[in-house]
Amino acid sequence: MDSLDLQVLQQARDWFVQGDKVWLVTVIETWGSAPRPPGALLALRGDGLVVGSVSGGCVEDDLIDRVRHGERVDTPALIAYGITKEEAARFGLPCGGNLRLLQEPLKRAGWIDDVLTRTARHELVARRLVLATGEVTVEAASRSEKFEFDGQQLRALFGPRWRLLIVGAGQLSRVLAGMALALDFEVVCCDPREEYHLTWDVPGTTFSKAMPDDLVLELQLDPHCAVVALTHDPKLDDMVLLEALKSPAFYIGALGSRGNTAKRKERLALFDLSPAEIGRLHGPIGLDLGSKTPAEIAVSILAEIVAVKNGVALTQKKEGSAVPQGSGVCTSG
Repeated sequence: MDSLDLQVLQQARDWFVQGDKVWLVTVIETWGSAPRPPGALLALRGDGLVVGSVSGGCVEDDLIDRVRHGERVDTPALIAYGITKEEAARFGLPCGGNLRLLQEPLKRAGWIDDVLTRTARHELVARRLVLATGEVTVEAASRSEKFEFDGQQLRALFGPRWRLLIVGAGQLSRVLAGMALALDFEVVCCDPREEYHLTWDVPGTTFSKAMPDDLVLELQLDPHCAVVALTHDPKLDDMVLLEALKSPAFYIGALGSRGNTAKRKERLALFDLSPAEIGRLHGPIGLDLGSKTPAEIAVSILAEIVAVKNGVALTQKKEGSAVPQGSGVCTSG
């Protein structure tokens, strides 16, 4: 899911409470270069007003036209676009992409309130829809799950599927945290230094004064977690790396020059880390964007994290940087 889908649910709930007729449209399946992934949401009001997106725009226009001409489903129904080349051209689907949607009438809003409340607490939840009855339930979900549709039931995830642990509460960390929240990461910042944690002021994040290595063990990092060490203090950065590099976290990076990265690896080799584990470290952290300011550096770090998450090769790195073998190939789903 992404934050846009939560905005769609909130607007749909508001329209429904006001007495409007509302339909939810969910992307079920795509082929080719469809622009929105399975699970993406659109809400459609009875007068044709929409929020959210399921395509580049032309499919939305057709959905609006259907509602305005009286095609208003009373039970969940499937809609397919782009099955032929002519339809793909008509609806603006790129590269012959095909799109299958599920349209459903919103008949009660209580489950939306449940989703919004629980995701505001950084919980990951799933909405289950039974097509035959239109019944909706909300249940806990795990990070390893994905959007599912078997023809009878839909199960869509809402909430932070990905987690970012930031070690260090300086200016760069605050900017990075805000950007990561916008990308739907659950953000945890850790800094035991009093002069730093007293000034942490990023709403929507979780802050910990624990020692970084202890927090890594407590969080039980999984393949949907990323860790960045940004303190410039080897004692703190090395501590978190000693534990994080042994975890299944999909990305682990540390701030510092190529020279500092080499020295850091020498220090890590003195402990119970294998060469392969030490080789997982991304350093210098971030893509080479010519970054100078904290905001630009944050962009470069988050761009690298997203690239690894999405399985994209890290070609935009400074020469001589430590790039883990196979980096950019994310198998965590």
